Amino acid sequence: MAEGKFGTAINCMDGRVQLPVINFLKSNYALDYIDVITEAGPNGLLARGDDTNKMASIRDRIDISLNAHGSRLIALVGHYDCAGNPGSKEKQIEDIITALKKLMEWYPERNIIGLWVDENWQVSKISVDS
Repeated sequence: MAEGKFGTAINCMDGRVQLPVINFLKSNYALDYIDVITEAGPNGLLARGDDTNKMASIRDRIDISLNAHGSRLIALVGHYDCAGNPGSKEKQIEDIITALKKLMEWYPERNIIGLWVDENWQVSKISVDS
């Protein structure tokens, strides 16, 4: 098991959202390190569930983070101006909530949260009841 407190972020590959999400998770959840799993528009990818290869890849990488690093938290991210999952804020948040439910099925005993990154690159938490 790795030293330090780890979290896992399933984030968009968009470079604009990496640091805001990492900083948010470290400061709000007392984490030392964030394992970042990137895909283009992962909230849409997981919500749709149609690309089984990419979904399996995401799940494999989550498992590595959980098992090798003892990750304490899984965060799924959606963001403003996403090229990989274009759509309104409302659609993005709908996708985050749908994807969170899938992650909660995969990992029922884990702490799983949704995050939204707005046009000012500010991060806010999204709950399943949003």
